[in-house]
Amino acid sequence: MVRDMMNVRPATTEDADAVLAITKWFATTFTIDEAAFADSFAVILLEPSACFLVAEANGELIGYVLAYEHPTLYANARVAWVDELAVNEERRRSGIGRALMAAVEQWARERGDVAVTLATRRAAEFYKALGYAESATYFQKLL
Repeated sequence: MVRDMMNVRPATTEDADAVLAITKWFATTFTIDEAAFADSFAVILLEPSACFLVAEANGELIGYVLAYEHPTLYANARVAWVDELAVNEERRRSGIGRALMAAVEQWARERGDVAVTLATRRAAEFYKALGYAESATYFQKLL
């Protein structure tokens, strides 16, 4: 079996349509508004505290991760927070999510962050397999 050559790289403006398609699958609480998505996409690309990476194979964008770093009081340092990790449904369980998370972890290490944190409802076993441990309950209030 020949494996696709996968590449993880920073997102660019040219990735917007492919990221939008994956985001529409990923979003469960909100309905994606394409104009709002385009505005946010442009802002995120310029945000210095953001890590916005995409995975591609054979010229096809197949996943993305969006993380931010911020200072904390509790950790005595900065930490990274993964907001979104999404992989094309047909390509899941092929190492793409693992590669994207490894890239975020490397980005965070290079910036001196002391932890990578996230919340999940659908992928707890995936994150546990990567060495993440449950440490809190996540709450959300829609405004």
